[in-house]
Amino acid sequence: KLGVLVCWDQWYPEAARLMAMAGADILIYPTAIGWESTDTEDEKNRQLGAWVISQRGHAVANGLHVISVNRTGYEPDPSGQTNGITFWGNSFVAGPQGEILWQASNHKEEVQIVETDMKRSEQVRRWWPFFRDRRIDAFGDITKRFID
Repeated sequence: KLGVLVCWDQWYPEAARLMAMAGADILIYPTAIGWESTDTEDEKNRQLGAWVISQRGHAVANGLHVISVNRTGYEPDPSGQTNGITFWGNSFVAGPQGEILWQASNHKEEVQIVETDMKRSEQVRRWWPFFRDRRIDAFGDITKRFID
């Protein structure tokens, strides 16, 4: 079963968890994310790092493979308010322990077939039972915006 979460959904661990709870074997995130023209190199590195670690965290927390697909190239801002966005590419496949199985470049379109070992997800969920041992008794407030 594929769990498909689109773009902004990538930042929410709850979305990944709900897909895993519904039986997803692999999470797929088609995404269009990139840098604004005034971002510094340090800021670009922080943003890309946060994106990669978030997806890898979904893999670890749920014991499954994650496929993060991001576009590349430049797109001007039609409003003229900014100098546009450069999509950072770096699509990747992470294994159930968050390990990078393959990663694309940041500047060109690439197509890659990546073999995944689905039995490995079962093994990892036994070794690292984070998914099984989650504290459902303590999650009642997760549906609230803030806890009083």
